[in-house]
Amino acid sequence: MPSPSSASPAEHPAGGEPSAPGAVDALISQTRRLRGGLDAVRRETAGEELSDDPLGRWRRALCDLAAHQLDDLGTHLGRLRDGLPGPAEPLAPDGTQEAAPAALSPAPAGSAEWNLLTDEVTWSDELFRILGRHPEDGALTLDEFPSLLVADDRDLLTALVTDCLVDGKPIDGEFRVVHPDGSPRTLHMLGEPVLDDDGCTAAMWAVLRDVTALRRSRDAVVATGDSLREHTRRAVAERRWAAEVQEAVLPPWREPLRAAPGGRADAGGTLDVAARYLPATDPVAVGGDWFDALPLPDGRTLLSAGGLTGRGVATASAMAVLLGAVRGMAVAGTEPGPLLGCLNHLAGASDRPALGSAVCCRYDAGTRTLLWARAGHPAPLLFREGRVNALRPPAAGLLLGAVSEAGYAQAETRLLPGDVLVLHTGGLSPHGADADGGTGLLPGLAARFTAARSAQECVRAVLEEWSGAVREDDACVLVARVTP
Repeated sequence: MPSPSSASPAEHPAGGEPSAPGAVDALISQTRRLRGGLDAVRRETAGEELSDDPLGRWRRALCDLAAHQLDDLGTHLGRLRDGLPGPAEPLAPDGTQEAAPAALSPAPAGSAEWNLLTDEVTWSDELFRILGRHPEDGALTLDEFPSLLVADDRDLLTALVTDCLVDGKPIDGEFRVVHPDGSPRTLHMLGEPVLDDDGCTAAMWAVLRDVTALRRSRDAVVATGDSLREHTRRAVAERRWAAEVQEAVLPPWREPLRAAPGGRADAGGTLDVAARYLPATDPVAVGGDWFDALPLPDGRTLLSAGGLTGRGVATASAMAVLLGAVRGMAVAGTEPGPLLGCLNHLAGASDRPALGSAVCCRYDAGTRTLLWARAGHPAPLLFREGRVNALRPPAAGLLLGAVSEAGYAQAETRLLPGDVLVLHTGGLSPHGADADGGTGLLPGLAARFTAARSAQECVRAVLEEWSGAVREDDACVLVARVTP
């Protein structure tokens, strides 16, 4: 960086006109277009800095930083085009400067030269304005200048100046000064030694920019970026923990469950059961859906499916508690209706009350009868002879945890050999589907279910039907096939 006092006429044409005004004007136009596009993006992110979304706050901070940098670039290009700095704005009597509109006040820059031979110090008017000093007060020498700095930064400036004057190293650093209004300002200093004919340092010349707003924007980007990374790390860990809780409580079937009266696999009315948990297409966290099939001590079989609102570890833990309660009450002989009543009380009386839905069935293989009830949940689907219908319940029942002391009616259905019963959670329902209907849940599968030789084939047909489809929520599907 050459000293302005040693610059040749060729470097500064007469009148201060730049050598290629057309090229600079083109750059200014490009900068303005970029600024306009950035303003459009900033409008889209308006309010994100106040939201609870770490990603939104980080996006807003990046937009602010880019705006500062583009404003800075536009101002410097304008000065380059004009060739001469504009007049300095007057200072207030107390040495402070009235704030200009944000769009018109990018980082100001001023220059200074310290002559080591004559002890002469020259500051530009802009530098006086940046530091909040009056020109009549005079410029400060290199010995006096550190007095403007925050105490912690004085050693840094001393080291930069010493390296420049003694070793001829260029200065490129930032430090904080205390403005007369009491506020700290961050300055960025670029400087070089000016050498005499013998190669000795005769002076030091520097450009100082007030980068307070820019530094604030950079700090905001760093802080919001750190917050986003921590949020992402916690989300990944939470999802892993929730998945482990879910995996620990859901039936870990590797082979289909075969339930028969008295444990006899060759008895009529045997249930062939298979199930699968289906994560959402873009899962943010594990949800609270569950499925279960449990042989009971009296030879009957519990079939259930349900889900809680919310996601994450807390929801998965609450799901585990409710599923444990379902199993315990079913083993104790509680029928589906009263069981859901107890489950409703448990959901509402916990330390973290939760809303949820469930369908609970008890199948008697000896009589091929299904006793069932539901709490705000889609009814089971019955696939029979190539057709599908939702079982007709006496009432939908209120959501779990919505109203204390709610009652849940039961219904009984007789199944036939070859029937396929499907329990599912809401993630498989088409958007806006009626929970009482549900016949459009798994279109085109009735014929495949009828031809299927096992419940596992039916589940495989469901997976194939939904491969490539977008699921906004996670889901569970349980298939129970009545064998001849």
